[in-house]
Order: sequence, then C-alpha cells, then structure tokens
Amino acid sequence: MKTSRRSLSPNRQALRRDLPQDRVDRPLAAFARDYADGETVPRHQHDRAQLLYATRGVMRVATDATAFVLPPGHALWMPAAEPHRVAIEGAVAMRALFLRADAAAAGPRATTVLAVSSLLRELILAACAEPLEWDEAGRGGHLAVLILDEIARAPGLPFGVPEPRDARLRRVAAGLRADPASPLTLEAWAAEAGASPRTLERLFVAETGMGFARWRQRLRLSEAAARLARGETPARAAAAVGYASAPAFGAAFRAAFGMTPGGAR
Repeated sequence: MKTSRRSLSPNRQALRRDLPQDRVDRPLAAFARDYADGETVPRHQHDRAQLLYATRGVMRVATDATAFVLPPGHALWMPAAEPHRVAIEGAVAMRALFLRADAAAAGPRATTVLAVSSLLRELILAACAEPLEWDEAGRGGHLAVLILDEIARAPGLPFGVPEPRDARLRRVAAGLRADPASPLTLEAWAAEAGASPRTLERLFVAETGMGFARWRQRLRLSEAAARLARGETPARAAAAVGYASAPAFGAAFRAAFGMTPGGAR
C-alpha cells in the first residue's frame, strides 16, 4: 500500500487499492505493514471488508461520515467499499485482515471501533504468519474460524466522531479539533460560525445525531484516548482536552469506553 502525504478531497472518487488480500480465495487474508510517524494513506477503498489493527502507535481513520481514533488494543471494522483515509501518529505496526463477503457477515454492518481481546490479538498475529493461501483444512482454517467468532463477540466502542457537512459546523469542528480544550461556549462558537446558537444546535443534532455538548465531549474523549495511547498521564491528557477535574474526566472516560484512563494508557 503506497503511502503519501497528499490528501484527496472527500468529494473525489476514492482510489481502489489492488492488493492480493482483496482477491485471494480464502475467507480472510492478513496484511502486515509498519508505518513511520506522520505518514498518511490517501483516500481509497477495498473490495473486501477490513479489520484494521495496530500493535503499537495510533491510527486516525476518516471516512466521509466519521473520524475515528484507533489506539492500540482496538480495531476498526470497515465494510467493503468504504472510502477512507489513514493518518499515522507514532510508529505504527499495522496488522490488518481482509474478509471475503461470506466471512464479513461476522462483523457489524457499519464502520465500528471494536475492543480487541487478548485472544483476538494473538489470532491476528498468528494469521499474519500464515501464507496468503493458507491450508483451509489445517492451522490457517482453524485460526479463521476462531477469528470470526471473536469478531462477532467483540464489543463496539464510541471512538468515532461524526463529521458535520454544513460549512458553519465544519468551522466549529475544525476549531475544536485544533484546540479540544477551548472554553468557548455554544454562543461564542455560533458567533464565530455566523449562525444563531439555536441554529447551530439544531444542525449538530440533524447532522451528527447529537447536540453540541455531547459532540464536543465525544471529540475530547477520543483525543484524550489518543494522548493516553502515546504515553501521556491521565492528568495531562485530561487537561489537554479541557477537563479541569481528574475525577470528572475519569468518570466520563469510563462511561464512554468501559475502561479507566490508566488502563487505556
């Protein structure tokens, strides 16, 4: 998979990545590649569903509708033909799976961040050690059966932040992504965006399925998860995304992700 620092506009047709893993006659095929900090993969899509996973580093994966932060210990399930872009933070060891249509029935219908169990992690790594055309009656076949069962059992987590389409909302979203700790209120952001607070709130609900406060919290917690994965302390991560109270941050993080900030780190 060739990498590039040039991004493609979401409105342009996605490149189709032609990999052997998209064509091999097996229920699933593994793909392993290491990326350097700062690398990006431009907007593209695959013919098969994917399970994107990294044993180290943070991946930011953006579809046309949602931006996902993917720290270690979590995988992104992506249906076939879903256009997406990838940005790398820190040295990333990607270990991905490509799933044929019949096998993809084990996963969610929509792009979803999944918690990766210790068993699923080891199964992914074992699959990466198998040849592309593994023995369906041997070890490769047994691994595939277990992998699909673990994918079906994996809980989804809210690491995705819906991407607004309205130009005014996009200005607000860009400002908060640049500074998640910004103390600006909805009224202040409305003035920045050139809309009334009521209009801004209505647009957030209509386009993202959540109000401004909830959307901002989702963004802040996702950014905090990325910082924790890079080794920051919970206190520093909390302050960086706008939480003055460590207990409040811990409670919100546990409620959203089912783990403590220390556990995520």
